[in-house]
Amino acid sequence: MFVIREKFFSIGDDFDVLDEHGAKVFHVDGKVFSVRNQVVIEDPAGQELATVHRHLVALRPTYEIRIGGEKAAEVRKKLFTPFRERFTIDVPGPDDLEMKGNLLDHEYVIERDGHEVAAVSKRWLTVRDTYAVQVAPGIEPLLIIGSVLALDLALDRDDDDDKAE
Repeated sequence: MFVIREKFFSIGDDFDVLDEHGAKVFHVDGKVFSVRNQVVIEDPAGQELATVHRHLVALRPTYEIRIGGEKAAEVRKKLFTPFRERFTIDVPGPDDLEMKGNLLDHEYVIERDGHEVAAVSKRWLTVRDTYAVQVAPGIEPLLIIGSVLALDLALDRDDDDDKAE
């Protein structure tokens, strides 16, 4: 289980991802987002492990996750999803994932072939404004954390677009 604060990050913010014992597992550098349009996930020693990069594909924002320099996934919002948000996590090969649920409250699941492989929830924690990210065994944690960051970037961008109208 990983622990992160409610607002995963605001553009320009750095923050740490902790394990359930409070030890720092990852550091997220948000400062580079405004410069290079990407977020960097580092190990506690500051070594880059993964990036989340925004680019435009077919007129909708798409976020590419690279782990160890290799493309691990593209995260895209589904165009029409009544009553709930849905995102596709397109990984190389046949094992795509889907995020769905009440994303504004950060209560959602990530599934592969209809089976839950990760969940984001505040239910499990008593600390206010803090969320747990539960990742099933055998699932790459950086893929899930990167997907959560992509989701947060997409929702933050939607909020900004709504305010501009």
